[in-house]
Amino acid sequence: MFSKSAHDLLDLLESGINLAISIDEKEGVRVMSEHYYSKKTTTSSEETTWNFELLGHVFTFTTDNAVFSKKEVDFGSRFLIDTFQEPGVQGDILDLGCGYGPIGLSLAKAHEDRHVFMVDVNERALGLAEKNAADNEVVNITIQESDRLQGIVDQKFAAILTNPPIRAGKQVVHTMFEEAKEALLDEGELWVVIQKKQGAPSAKQKLEDLFGNAEVVDKHKGYYILRAKKV
Repeated sequence: MFSKSAHDLLDLLESGINLAISIDEKEGVRVMSEHYYSKKTTTSSEETTWNFELLGHVFTFTTDNAVFSKKEVDFGSRFLIDTFQEPGVQGDILDLGCGYGPIGLSLAKAHEDRHVFMVDVNERALGLAEKNAADNEVVNITIQESDRLQGIVDQKFAAILTNPPIRAGKQVVHTMFEEAKEALLDEGELWVVIQKKQGAPSAKQKLEDLFGNAEVVDKHKGYYILRAKKV
């Protein structure tokens, strides 16, 4: 909990972070932030449902407070979905930090011969992902709770995709990259979407250090799609 100016509050609200605000006679306005990468949320539920087309399929998504990009599928995730290329190696796909499910569900629909795992730490997001999978009749999926990849045991993937939680900090994001490498099959690929202003160059360097390779597959509106292959 911390004090904030009006300008700071506007910045936080625009970022999509949920805020609990209290007024103290001595300390003034106090703010407690609640992030979409938190395990539990105390923010009141206010579900909303809307349609969105991804990879030629119209999905019905239910979202809620305290989940990432609740009003529409965010540009970064859409860019990653559209840019992703199926890897040459056979195997499952992992949506790391799935939120309410747009990346994992759209890929499962597009690649019905593969099984897609979807993991997140946020319990509300996982419940929404399960509902959205059922409502859109996506069956070739497994949805489970996991803080990064800590909940994934003895499972290897042909591809891992992530729109990482930048606001959790560089250390968390880089740890996700490290764990992803260990969870990939040989010749498997890690795909990342990240904005230049939020650390795309340093993320690419981290991937190069880990994998010995990394490339910018595409970039648009300040967003970079990075790919690294386990060789």
